[in-house]
Amino acid sequence: MLHPWAVVIAALTFTAGAGVCAQEKDRLSSDRPDFLTSPDVVGKGRFQIETGALVQRDDAAGNTRTRTATTPTLLRLGVTDKIEMQLATDGRVRARETDLVTQATVHMHGYADTAIAIKWNTQDGDEEKGEPGIGWVLQATMPSGSRALRGRGVRPAVIGAFEWDLPNDMALGANAGLAYDNSETGGRFFSGTLGTGLSKRLTDHLTIAAEVVAQQVARRKYGGNVAIADIGATYLLTENVQVDALVGRGLSNASPKYLYTVGIAARF
Repeated sequence: MLHPWAVVIAALTFTAGAGVCAQEKDRLSSDRPDFLTSPDVVGKGRFQIETGALVQRDDAAGNTRTRTATTPTLLRLGVTDKIEMQLATDGRVRARETDLVTQATVHMHGYADTAIAIKWNTQDGDEEKGEPGIGWVLQATMPSGSRALRGRGVRPAVIGAFEWDLPNDMALGANAGLAYDNSETGGRFFSGTLGTGLSKRLTDHLTIAAEVVAQQVARRKYGGNVAIADIGATYLLTENVQVDALVGRGLSNASPKYLYTVGIAARF
């Protein structure tokens, strides 16, 4: 299997001579580095890869410390100007759990499950009319990962993505979604996702954003509520290559205590 970073290097080589003054009028739009999904699609015939490294730290009940590193990757292929196909995974996973009393450490590594999805942009935003851009993502996560990391069965989900263009190069985004998952004990359950964020374009290259996202809203026996607040930035190197970074903090007991990520998005 071709490693995502190999594709990124190829993309950088392909676009290095294009520069920010490329002839394309459309700006690159990515779902990195934050956790909100935008309503935008890549466009007919376009291919885009978004990948990076994500590190999370969690101190469970003060007795154990867990550090998890993943390589979240999203592949996007435009079928029409309104519809795209997606392939998403957390990629390579490396976890280390340390008992703070005995200092005993357990290591785990492998590959995460993969999700296939369709994104449909049903409405473009109109700042003058106050109308948001609207998109829908239909997703199914497959039990395709390493045995220790593999989920139970196919887990479908639907996400609604909304974005309002605001004055002064600002934008307000919001997500709401519903997933049908399997618990570790085998029971099926519904969980929700909710989030909102505000972004501001500072220059033609640099955009900053902050968000609050509940990645999972569920009963405690199904993992509880996982919510984070974060702030991040993207920097457009060319019309087709963007780098990013983000730091965040958990807002609930079931959330990671801290997280940070750096990554890149490249469009063909």
